[in-house]
Amino acid sequence: MADTVGMSTDTTELTATAGFRFDNSYARALDGFYAPWQAAQVPAPVLLKFNRALATELALDVDALEGPLGAAVFSGNQLPQGATPIAQAYAGHQFGGFSPQLGDGRALLLGEVIDIHGQRRDIAFKGSGRTPFSRGGDGKAVLGPVLREYLMGEAMHALGIPTTRALAAVATGEHVLREAGPLPGAVLTRVAASHLRVGTFQFFATRGTPEQLKTLADYAIARHDPALVGSEQPYLALLRAVSERQAALIARWIGVGFIHGVMNTDNMTISGETIDYGPCAFMDAYDPATVFSSIDRQGRYAYGNQPGIAQWNLARLAETLLPMLSEDADTAVALATEVVNAFPERYQHHWQAELRRKLGLQGEEPQDEALMNGWLDLLQTQRADFTLAFRHLSDAAVGGDRAALRGLFSEPEPLDAWLARWQARCAPTGDAAPELVEQMRLANPLYIPRNHLVEAALAAAVEQGDQAPFERLITVLQRPFDARSGLDAFASPAPAGAMAGYRTFCGT
Repeated sequence: MADTVGMSTDTTELTATAGFRFDNSYARALDGFYAPWQAAQVPAPVLLKFNRALATELALDVDALEGPLGAAVFSGNQLPQGATPIAQAYAGHQFGGFSPQLGDGRALLLGEVIDIHGQRRDIAFKGSGRTPFSRGGDGKAVLGPVLREYLMGEAMHALGIPTTRALAAVATGEHVLREAGPLPGAVLTRVAASHLRVGTFQFFATRGTPEQLKTLADYAIARHDPALVGSEQPYLALLRAVSERQAALIARWIGVGFIHGVMNTDNMTISGETIDYGPCAFMDAYDPATVFSSIDRQGRYAYGNQPGIAQWNLARLAETLLPMLSEDADTAVALATEVVNAFPERYQHHWQAELRRKLGLQGEEPQDEALMNGWLDLLQTQRADFTLAFRHLSDAAVGGDRAALRGLFSEPEPLDAWLARWQARCAPTGDAAPELVEQMRLANPLYIPRNHLVEAALAAAVEQGDQAPFERLITVLQRPFDARSGLDAFASPAPAGAMAGYRTFCGT
């Protein structure tokens, strides 16, 4: 099935200088779960962005890859020794409708490496050409979405949120035809704890054999939850572990105002990492109904719907595991239902902990729930900027200068009443302790990927070939909690009305 036309077989130099040490357990253990394939050759690859810090974590030769060799490797023109490029098979519910075969239509898993922390990491391409799963698409990616995914992944990583990350972005030297016309082509190299998705399980539950599904589940447990190997009910424990990881992940999304935009089951990982930054965006004014994705016309994946959608996706995973939970169908359904029904409580546990950190609430008091809900109600009714409201609350720190905070509210009197209750809860005898203030600042970023800044940076890179705004933005976002002079423009929302009707689009 593999198309090796144009693929270089001289990997001696690459092996000696690039530092890839592949150990490809997916390809080795899951024969029949993928199609062996090769990346399409590109005419003139140029390495636009290389993640030196991530490459160091992966034990790669950073200096060797930052140049023509990196352009050749990360475009797919040169294959490092030990790589076994494959297109993975998976299915998925997309906006609630089931597609029995999706798969890597424009992606390839090169293989896996063990990083310097002893963790297994996938290295994969996006935009590397057609595969057997392309369904009529060209398998290519264009520059704007590739740079968006690079930037968003690094921003989320800096915020401390589990995420896939970009290792490199390469311009291909060709143009790719899209609705907007011909656009510069690019390839993204993505690193993940794995690319196992809910949709992977759905594929083999509907199209595979019971033996294949069990093999997949056993592989997932060994890779992500090795402590469960040999346990009495390993598949039920796997479902619980995935539920817990997703509950924690969504709570972190909600805590920074992040909207994924396309929470299909093929975009929900077993590892609990954020994956696929297509029509994603960050919310400015707080509104749980916020939607940016141009394809989410009904608001299925709105900001406030994300916990419920995660539970829905978890139910789809549970359905695939039923045959392994019990030989008795009713018992299997009861066991799975218990885990799925417990998800809202697990999410609330993580969200309450996140909100306590952001509001500086130590311990638990009876009035806390009303205090937290009151704050969110204030933000919503007055459409205050979500990020700055939390950050300025940290800066005000019960008794400090509240001018910046009050300036976010068109009617500050209700805010003042809430602040009085908050101060009585946090520091009834006066100002908050310095360690509490620091804790709040570390929970409340000042710099996020503001939509207008992201769009300006991508437009400069794509339309003018100027990467300076992109580089500047990503540098700022690598330290989201540290206030720095001269960066006020990176902390501020867009001018009123400037982003009215703003929409994001699927790209990579």
